[in-house]
Amino acid sequence: MREKGRRTGFSITTLDGKKGVLAHRNIKSRFKVGKYGVSLHDIEHIAVPSMTPSEPDEVVVVDEVGKMECFSSLFRQTLVKVLDAHHPLIGSIAQKGDKFIEKIKARDDVLVVPVTENNRDSPEFFARLLSMIH
Repeated sequence: MREKGRRTGFSITTLDGKKGVLAHRNIKSRFKVGKYGVSLHDIEHIAVPSMTPSEPDEVVVVDEVGKMECFSSLFRQTLVKVLDAHHPLIGSIAQKGDKFIEKIKARDDVLVVPVTENNRDSPEFFARLLSMIH
C-alpha cells in the first residue's frame, strides 16, 4: 500500500477478489513489525478462509508465510491443517523466521525452492514449480 509513493502498509488480496489490510502505519495493534500495526482481524477473516480448500485436489496458494501472518494462531493452525491434509500448496515463506516458520520449512512434505531476481519472472521457473505439485 502506497500513498504519494511511500509505503504505508501491506494489503491482503485473495484469489477470489476479497481485499483487506495485513498491516498499516495507522493501525494501533499490540502486534507490530517495524512501524506497521498488524490486523489480526483481516488475516483471520479474509486470508485464513481463502486457505481452506473447497475441493479435494484444489491447489492452495499462500503468499506469504511471514512474521506478520504468523502473529495469528488461526493462520498457523490453518496452514498446518492444509499441509497435513496433503493438499497441493504453493506459497512463499520467509527466508528467516521463528520456530514455526523453520518447522514448516523442515517438514518432509515441503520443498523449498529459492526465488531470486534471476528466476522470479521466468515462465520456465513457474512451469517447473507447477509440475512439482502434480
